[in-house]
Amino acid sequence: MSDINDGTVTLAIERELSSPPDQVWRALTDSNLIEQWLMPNDFQLKAGQAFKLNGDWGTVDCTVLQITPGSQLKYSWVAFGLDSTVTYTLTPVSTGTLLRVEQAGFKPDQQQFYDGAKGGWQRFMANLEQVVASLG
Repeated sequence: MSDINDGTVTLAIERELSSPPDQVWRALTDSNLIEQWLMPNDFQLKAGQAFKLNGDWGTVDCTVLQITPGSQLKYSWVAFGLDSTVTYTLTPVSTGTLLRVEQAGFKPDQQQFYDGAKGGWQRFMANLEQVVASLG
């Protein structure tokens, strides 16, 4: 957990994947693959594009904020009073890809959301690892 000057907190998780960045990027940006590791969605890789993630617990409203093809994707993540952003950063390493996921914007009174995200992203990353491995 790291504090940022605006009083919000960022959750960051890193995982080294044994697949090349192009395969990880595909799993992060293909709607059908996103459904396999994250949630059903109507994602389109286009800056400014709104989309929804549909969990069994509710819907997340998102908008694509930034795309750096093959290396970084950032979108808003808004649900149940949590107004945050999720950033994926891919870095090539000798064994494959270092993937960093950051969810920023947790307010001090949103510890329950932070704790939920911490457990959720661990599960999502494990699922993502399996989906990416199946692409090779």
